[in-house]
Amino acid sequence: MYGIVNKSIEELVKEKFSEEIWLKVLEKSDIEHDFFISSEAYDDSVTYKLVEAISDLSGLSVSDILLTFGEWWVLRTTKEKYGSLMESGGKNLREFLINLPVFHNRVMLIYPKLTPPEFKVSHIEENSIYVHYYSKREGLKDFVKGLLLGLGKMYDTPINVELIESRDAGQQNEIFRVSW
Repeated sequence: MYGIVNKSIEELVKEKFSEEIWLKVLEKSDIEHDFFISSEAYDDSVTYKLVEAISDLSGLSVSDILLTFGEWWVLRTTKEKYGSLMESGGKNLREFLINLPVFHNRVMLIYPKLTPPEFKVSHIEENSIYVHYYSKREGLKDFVKGLLLGLGKMYDTPINVELIESRDAGQQNEIFRVSW
């Protein structure tokens, strides 16, 4: 993953906990990086180790941390660093979700080495949509759920996100039903 992901995790920990906790996270994760360069690619294991260390130190589950980080990613990281990109996704939540399958095409212009997930949508209704999430990365369904919840907040639209299918249950991808 790109360094911007790890930098965002750092910002989340410092704001929600403290600088001291972040230093403990670095120590506990036993990674070889004291800082992250946003535009540099890092092995995915670095991110996973950071999340596990946060879980161990905070007593929160990895699932809760990924959910919180997903919301944080939308509401803080992308809004602050890529506001115009996010705004170009649609004028409301429904539009953004319909356009989600092409979103990472624009992101790849910024991060050419990105291995993005793939999103597809189906069952498009007036007040709900199915979001299909495909990724080579395992264990990020709670992060994606957090992203979707963050998008609801970004568009000031109360939503419900229900996991309908999961790779944990033997499916090839996750499917979320997002309703508002």
